[in-house]
Amino acid sequence: MFLFLVVALAVVVAAVTLAVVGGGEGGPLPDVAPERLRDPLPLDRPVGRADVESLRFPLTVRGYRMADVDDALGRLGAELAERDARIADLESALAGSRAAAPHTAPDAAPHPSGQEERQ
Repeated sequence: MFLFLVVALAVVVAAVTLAVVGGGEGGPLPDVAPERLRDPLPLDRPVGRADVESLRFPLTVRGYRMADVDDALGRLGAELAERDARIADLESALAGSRAAAPHTAPDAAPHPSGQEERQ
């Protein structure tokens, strides 16, 4: 009985091996194309919060495809650097316009009631 189970196990293992390697009538298993990122970040406009929230990377054997993750992180880093530079430019322009604006004297401020005070 034990010998019969060993032989049956060997036949099953051989049949599975031949099917995977391609020894059967169907030929070898076809190569599967790697799954690619379906919805990459938009190239025609700045990346928004909804784009980042909807970003989903395809899974592979060891996690995520490094090229997809590297591309997305590179794009997000470039967008953040561009926005930081734009914010710095706007803040310096605002500071310059505040420094150049004439200061109003406190006496010239209107009365809280909306009418000029008579003396």
